[in-house]
Amino acid sequence: MRVFVIAGEASGDKLGAALMAGLTALVEVSFDGVGGPLMQAEGLESRFDMDELSVMGLAEILPKYRSLKARVDQMAAAVVASQPDVLITIDSPDFGLRVAKIVKSQSAVRCVHYVAPTVWAWRPKRAAKMAAFIDQVLALFPFEPPYMEAAGMRCDFVGHPVVTDQLATAPEAAAWAGEGPLVLVLPGSRRGEVSRLMARFGQAAGLIAQTHPNARFVIPTTANVTALVQDQVRSWPVAAQVLPAEAKAEKRGVFRAADVALAASGTVSLELAANDTPMVIAYDMAWLSRIIISRMLFVDTVTLVNLVSETRVIPEFIGKDCQPAPIAAAVLDVLADPSRQHAAMAVTMARLGQGAEAPGLRAAKAVLDGIRGARSK
Repeated sequence: MRVFVIAGEASGDKLGAALMAGLTALVEVSFDGVGGPLMQAEGLESRFDMDELSVMGLAEILPKYRSLKARVDQMAAAVVASQPDVLITIDSPDFGLRVAKIVKSQSAVRCVHYVAPTVWAWRPKRAAKMAAFIDQVLALFPFEPPYMEAAGMRCDFVGHPVVTDQLATAPEAAAWAGEGPLVLVLPGSRRGEVSRLMARFGQAAGLIAQTHPNARFVIPTTANVTALVQDQVRSWPVAAQVLPAEAKAEKRGVFRAADVALAASGTVSLELAANDTPMVIAYDMAWLSRIIISRMLFVDTVTLVNLVSETRVIPEFIGKDCQPAPIAAAVLDVLADPSRQHAAMAVTMARLGQGAEAPGLRAAKAVLDGIRGARSK
């Protein structure tokens, strides 16, 4: 079996690696395409550096449009030329779906997209458009299949990879014991996010410290933003410990031991839920992206724990509301009484597949079942 797989950022690399491991365990398979270090460890020789595709937001994509379009054309041509059993595009819909559309227009290659686009949040017509060239969708959330199926695509809920994340051992968590509340600060994994959020998060930290002078602030980072975080934290009104990407045990420990987290919007809220760590979510984007997306959004929360648990217990401050004073007030409120969040986080993890078969294996089985079904028609 030959699989062409494309991932565009770190989260997709993680999904892709688990899917590849699942396929390898079930069938004899070879891989081609684009991915990061985790997918390469599973046997993929990436055609180019995956970081070229790690762009988020409308305003951020525009300056790189020409180079991204060239990569779309290059990947589509490679798929059509190699005629794999299946093309699997992982997340990064602005890139992957464009590749799949061209591939389907020029061939009969089966196209699978892993991570359902958020049609339940904005741009709902994307599902109908996808149905013209996507045969199957692998969904991370249990509420997503009806949206895809209504548009005419097969959609399998395969669980979220957060349920398989390694959690801290008792000694790793205990290493963070100390006086004063432990505040985990997570300004994002992209340089643009960090640049927009660090100053505001620092001001919020200063306000928190006025109530809790002995509060401890810790900022885990990813390799691509460590230097930027270290540079920007120097201007904070409080001291903060920056954890480099290689400090994996320390990161696991602080995620589990933290009394509260101030985090950028995204899947990190699920990592916090897995650790039963209460949180406040805050996020802003480039001005143009904020204006366009705010007008298209039709859900009242973007925090995944709120959505999956069908509650609204996680405070969030998005766009123009992403301001230090209300963020700090919310963190102080959560520190005073985190009880409401614990039940919502437990429900979230159960609904995402905690205790069930690993998502990578479930995804692999769904892909193989889809291929068999298509061949039997």
